[in-house]
Amino acid sequence: MNDFAQRLYISTIAQDCRSQALAYGLGLEMAEFCTASNLDQDYPQRRAKALVQMAGIDRFWFHAPFAELCPAAIDPKVRQVTMERYRQAVAAAQSLGICRLVIHSGYIPWVYFPQWFVPQSVRFWQEFLQDMPGELTIALENVMDPGPDMLVDIVGQVNDPRLGLCLDLGHANTTLSRYPPQDWIGPMLPWLRHVHLHNNHGSQDTHQPLGEGTIPMARLLEELIPQAVTFTIENLCCGPSLDWLCRQGFLPGRKENPHD
Repeated sequence: MNDFAQRLYISTIAQDCRSQALAYGLGLEMAEFCTASNLDQDYPQRRAKALVQMAGIDRFWFHAPFAELCPAAIDPKVRQVTMERYRQAVAAAQSLGICRLVIHSGYIPWVYFPQWFVPQSVRFWQEFLQDMPGELTIALENVMDPGPDMLVDIVGQVNDPRLGLCLDLGHANTTLSRYPPQDWIGPMLPWLRHVHLHNNHGSQDTHQPLGEGTIPMARLLEELIPQAVTFTIENLCCGPSLDWLCRQGFLPGRKENPHD
């Protein structure tokens, strides 16, 4: 577990993300452009603000926009917009010096059926990756997916090292998931690149601290940390999760005299 801190990130949804990242020597997952319009409206100012937030921190993920976007969209114009927004996201990430992006799978139950969703997603990602740089990493994240099978099928059929998976443990613990979070790990592991960490009580996606909920977080971290993956804490305030990680022995504690 000695290198866990080197593989741990904090989402910038957290109000205390920068101060805590500096205090513990962690990375950041940039969430400023999760809203697609932020790639258009006041983009230079938003980018400049992101660069200020990144100063003094040496490793990053970039969370792409997701609302109303789906790689397997039934409407070809929506698919076209999705392609455009994801390309904008890659360009924005690259402009910040980031080559690793988390992108939602886009699956919505009762709207997209597996017989459509999987082959259309495969087609989308094969086309998208054609002109993407070799150093790029995209991790597809489960949100409303009922289990890992569709995501595993998609990345397996695309079969491109630039496309992997992000396991969101909180999303895997909601009522939309047919399997407990621990049952997602094995099928996803060959393609797993990144893990989102937050807890809940098994119904709604409440993004609670790691020690507050029904996910057996310590046991899952013991299983996941030995794997070649990175992690992001996704809380609105990440202090309680970091305290919990220290009490559990996963983190050594705050660095002395962090500079902000």
